[in-house]
Amino acid sequence: MKPLIGITTCRKTFGPFDIGNHAASDTYVTVTDRVVLGVPVLIPANGEAVDVETLVSRLDGLILTGSQSNVSPCRYGGDPHLAGTPEDQMRDAVTLPLARAAIAAGLPVVAICRGFQELNVALGGSLHQRLQDLPGRLHHSNQDHPDVAIRQGKAHDVDLTEGGLLHRLSGGGRRARVNSLHNQGIDRLAASLDIEALAPDGVVEAVRVMATPGLAIGVQWHPEYDFETDPLSRAIFVAFGRAVRSRMRGDMLPDDLRVRSVRASAAE
Repeated sequence: MKPLIGITTCRKTFGPFDIGNHAASDTYVTVTDRVVLGVPVLIPANGEAVDVETLVSRLDGLILTGSQSNVSPCRYGGDPHLAGTPEDQMRDAVTLPLARAAIAAGLPVVAICRGFQELNVALGGSLHQRLQDLPGRLHHSNQDHPDVAIRQGKAHDVDLTEGGLLHRLSGGGRRARVNSLHNQGIDRLAASLDIEALAPDGVVEAVRVMATPGLAIGVQWHPEYDFETDPLSRAIFVAFGRAVRSRMRGDMLPDDLRVRSVRASAAE
């Protein structure tokens, strides 16, 4: 039996009548089909109606997806967003408790872009709402560029934490080049997270949950965009699939996917 991989969705309206939908990009389904080798299961953004216990008991892995919407500041004690900033509080009400429950149960988790930010908030961290307003920071958002090759292409390097999981998955490389489609980023890092990668300006680009029996990793970029051409992007999903199958067999996480705390430091 193939594993069931939960893929979080957003609430969006489509069509001439703006009918409400629960949607996730095809890229997450494709990488689940082709690399994770699981059955993609879309999780609706149904707010307080979510049954987290049932989801965690049935799923074998979880992908927290990216989105153009941002986590509501009320979830981490931040100031209200600027007018016009997209939010999806129905999604927040699903993903934050689901992330906590999945990690507590040892369910393998990959958190991407908004999902990466959700992971930090779910575990007690906070966010910068607009990195572009902070002095000395790179421009981290290509999300509105009309050319898909630029929008989804490599934008800047990240420094991989020596001894971390991504350092290991990269074959020992200390640097990787990634795409960049975000305005928000980690401010206060959740206490249970280790930093796996930093941008040149100190922005946290990847994290790993320390105290969980499963693999739980988050990246600020989108490895699902280029898993067919980028070795590290593919390795992230291969590792996720291996962790899922180990848990299904009742085995411990493979030794090469278990990493001691390396505690890199982010810029203030």
